[in-house]
Amino acid sequence: MRPQGLNVTMSGDDHRHTPGAHDHGQIHKAGGSHDHSHTPAITANNERTVLLALVLTAGFMVAEVIGGLLSGSLALIADAGHMLTDAAALGLAWAGFHFGKRASNATKTFGYKRLEVLAGLVNAVTLFALVAWIAWEAIDRLLAPTPVLAGPMLVVAILGLAVNIAVFLILRGADTEHVNIKGALLHVMGDLLGSVAAIVAAIAIYFTGWTPIDPILSVLILMLILRSAWELLKNSLHILLEGAPADIDIERLRTHLMGTVAGVTSVDHVHVWSITSGMPSATLEAAIAPGADPRAVTRAIKRELAQTFGIGHSTVEIVWGDSEACVLEPRLGSTRGAPQG
Repeated sequence: MRPQGLNVTMSGDDHRHTPGAHDHGQIHKAGGSHDHSHTPAITANNERTVLLALVLTAGFMVAEVIGGLLSGSLALIADAGHMLTDAAALGLAWAGFHFGKRASNATKTFGYKRLEVLAGLVNAVTLFALVAWIAWEAIDRLLAPTPVLAGPMLVVAILGLAVNIAVFLILRGADTEHVNIKGALLHVMGDLLGSVAAIVAAIAIYFTGWTPIDPILSVLILMLILRSAWELLKNSLHILLEGAPADIDIERLRTHLMGTVAGVTSVDHVHVWSITSGMPSATLEAAIAPGADPRAVTRAIKRELAQTFGIGHSTVEIVWGDSEACVLEPRLGSTRGAPQG
């Protein structure tokens, strides 16, 4: 029987990667819980599909830049900029699949999954710089219109629309529930609008000769790029600052555990963050009633975190009595008081 007022961190290693995988069910002190049942599946089909879509998008992006320079169309260059956001989203999705397969080690205990977030931050900053340059060029061309070759512009814009449709159909053949593939699909749908805008500008210039429509529509395309870049920057910074995932309400999590798990009297010191997109982790302290089985409570809490909130990687500290916990949390930089009794 444990002395009154003794606090112990208890957790287990539960690796439910896929249906049919084994469950160690180990209980040990000062350990960590690793349940990755929520982590998006890393399959060869997903990786190949995303890589094919990335090659098509990046390849035509280069062709569109060349076409924009040769035809003098800023709208094509702006659309190429939006295709860069598509390529960034697809590149991040592929990086998540590729680097996610690398095993963790003694110095990188979560592996290389956060490289995806760092790449997202760099891409966001690059996109903001691109927006600034295109906006400057648009203003300059509105003040001093330049000739635009409508024929070549129209051909390149139509080819861009065809490539975007092909990429969209390719991605639909992958796991559309994967957070990164879903994001890439949204990017491609936005780029379809950019291609349509470039086609409209080319047709208008061909029949009317009114070239200012080219920089005007390029600014409209910039709005799509700016929105994508802002979301990418915001999400990347939120993960790097270890913010709680948007779909997880900390207070709801506390009340749910206290109302659902038998033997739990309070849940405190809850921290929820993400290693990378779609991979949340949590630590918490749970006080239990006298006579409650700490191992059963720990398993129940971890099960609720995984099934209800999609948190598979969790560490649960069980507290007996009314004394304060004696736990050092280096990652969070906090220390709680010494035990009594």
